[in-house]
This record gives sequence, C-alpha cells and structure tokens, in this order.
Amino acid sequence: MKNKGPVSNFINKYYLHFNSATLVDAAKAYEYQLENEAKMLVSLAGAMSTAELGKIFAEMIRKDKVHIISCTGANLEEDIMNLVAHSHYKRIPNYRDLSPEQEWDLLKKGLNRVTDTCIPEEEAFRRLQKHIYAIWKEADDKGERYLPHEYMYKLLLSGILEQYYEIDLKDSWVYAAAKKNLPIVCPGWEDSTMGNIFASYVLKGKLNATTMKSGIEYMTFLADWYTENSKNGIGFFQIGGGIAGDFPICVVPMLYQDLERKNTPFWSYFCQISDSTTSYGSYSGAVPNEKITWGKLGVDTPKFIIESDATIVAPLIFAYLLDM
Repeated sequence: MKNKGPVSNFINKYYLHFNSATLVDAAKAYEYQLENEAKMLVSLAGAMSTAELGKIFAEMIRKDKVHIISCTGANLEEDIMNLVAHSHYKRIPNYRDLSPEQEWDLLKKGLNRVTDTCIPEEEAFRRLQKHIYAIWKEADDKGERYLPHEYMYKLLLSGILEQYYEIDLKDSWVYAAAKKNLPIVCPGWEDSTMGNIFASYVLKGKLNATTMKSGIEYMTFLADWYTENSKNGIGFFQIGGGIAGDFPICVVPMLYQDLERKNTPFWSYFCQISDSTTSYGSYSGAVPNEKITWGKLGVDTPKFIIESDATIVAPLIFAYLLDM
C-alpha cells in the first residue's frame, strides 16, 4: 500500500460506516481504476466552481487523475469568473433567512446569488463578455466553428485575462484543463450566462448561431473519444445530478444499441455524490443498478452512491487520490 498523507490516513481510520465508509470504498476503487490504466470521466453539476472546487480539482487534472470532464456551462464559466473577480464576490452566511426584498436589493447591487455566494455582475460576467465576444467574432468572421469549451480555452491561453487575475492561477481548474487541452463535454451550454450572451449577439445579428458547435457535436465527439480510449475501461465519477451526468453516460448505450457496436464496454466504474431522492422518477436519485437496465453499467461494475454534500465529499476523495 502506497504512503498516504494525514488527510487520507484520517479518513481510513475514522470513516468506517454508512456514507463515510462508502466514501473510502469509492476512493479506493477510483484509485484501483487508475492503477489498472483505466481512464476517468468526472462530471460537475451544481455550482462546484463557485464553491472553489478548483483549489483541489486543478491538481487532480495536473496529476492525470482525470481524463475527460463533463460540466455545465455554469461550472465552465464560473471557474474563470472566480479567477478574475474573486475579491468582488460577497458571501451571505444567512442566505436561508433572506426576504424577497433583501434578494431584490442584491439584484439592484449587481450581485447574483448562488446559495451563500454572490457573483458580481460587472466584475465577473461583463468583464469576460467583451473578451470572449472578440474571440467569437474572430471565428465568425473567418467562418470557423468551435465547441464552447474550446473558446474558453482560447480566452485563457491568450493571456488577455492576466490583467484581472485575483487568485492563484493554480487554483483554476479550467486553466489547468486548458494547459493540457483536456477533453471537455459541456451539454446544455446554451442555458449558461455565456450561452445567453452568445444568443443575444445572434438575435442582434452580430454572430451566426453556427459559429458555436452544438450538443450533438459534443455527443459525436464523446462517442469517438470513448471508442478510442476504452481499451482498459473508462470510469464515471459524478458530482451531483442533472445534464452534466445524464448526457455523457448515455454515450455507451448509444454506441452499443444505436450504432450496434456490440463490443462497446460498459462504464468500468460508477460513483455519484448526491442527496437526491428516487421519488417521482428522479434519475439523479436513482440507484446505480437502474442504469444496468439502460445498458450503461454492467452487473459487475463497481457502483457507489454517497448521499452527502459534494463540497464536503469531493475534496476528501480527491485528497485521497492525491495521497494527501
């Protein structure tokens, strides 16, 4: 057994039952996947970037513990917003007690609330807007087309945002991914702030909608990537629910059933951190075995559900994988 740091030793000693034991089991199984040269997809739902997951997730990327990411448009952009506007964020510890009038006051101040954290409109959204528009417009004028995350990579790697940096660059997971040109799938990007802004330029006649590649193109890209990288297995580590997880996990039954590639392997590992329930047909709250019936997981696929807060669980699992 490899040497582990104090955080890993702590959870090995004290995390022995219920969700804590599942956390340890899932971390060890993730590590086993990597040791056997399997790849790992990590999906990010919710507001993990605003929760500053990048502080540890960026290191996971640098240390090759993640091979492809599926994330919402919000997580893609909010990591960069935190990079350039961190000092302007406002924390609201008593967010559960706010009245409608207090919420309206935050809006008037240009503060968009995500649970206990407010993202500043001018310093975050608008600061990025003029620079990302220039990149979109250049591609549009040249008749070029890219995926949403590829434009974000261009933005970060251009160096134009360096004048605004307010946190250590090593704590930005999108920058870490850009440096490695890590594959990203960003389904439903259109519902993000940058997606809304792009749509506004289309409506104003300043950009063509086709300058941004679509969700179908993300799925076909993922299909090719999965086919090329599944020799030793590909695991699925899902933080939260929603489209960030629902979209990429479907690539396996699509390849197997719709393309009739019968040698397509199932996902070789599955772990979800979620507190969603199974009531009313919730897919996010469904137990992993339901995914067997949809041709996503096999009978013998290691499966874990950790019913807890991802801002607590994910950093601990990542710390274990980084031998902290």
